[in-house]
Amino acid sequence: MPIPPLTDAERAEALAALPDWSPRADGLAMERRFKFRDFSEAFAFMTRLALLAEKHDHHPEWSNVYNRVTVVLTTHDAGGLSERDTKLAKAIDKLLG
Repeated sequence: MPIPPLTDAERAEALAALPDWSPRADGLAMERRFKFRDFSEAFAFMTRLALLAEKHDHHPEWSNVYNRVTVVLTTHDAGGLSERDTKLAKAIDKLLG
């Protein structure tokens, strides 16, 4: 079953509820940048996030440079942001407390 993308109104509402996430300029993704004390802490976060993403059956785009991790959420099957992205973003925020 195809995954529907969020409408413009749904996307605006979702991003308003996720203030630490920024929309990508094209509106098809959202991202958040994280900064940790060191590489080990960043890598530990990525490990926890990998397990969380797997439980959500969603696999984010991410990059890591030393103590920084950037996470980009989009649903390729939907051609942009979907409810799957907002659920994972909320779970990531909760993961960090």
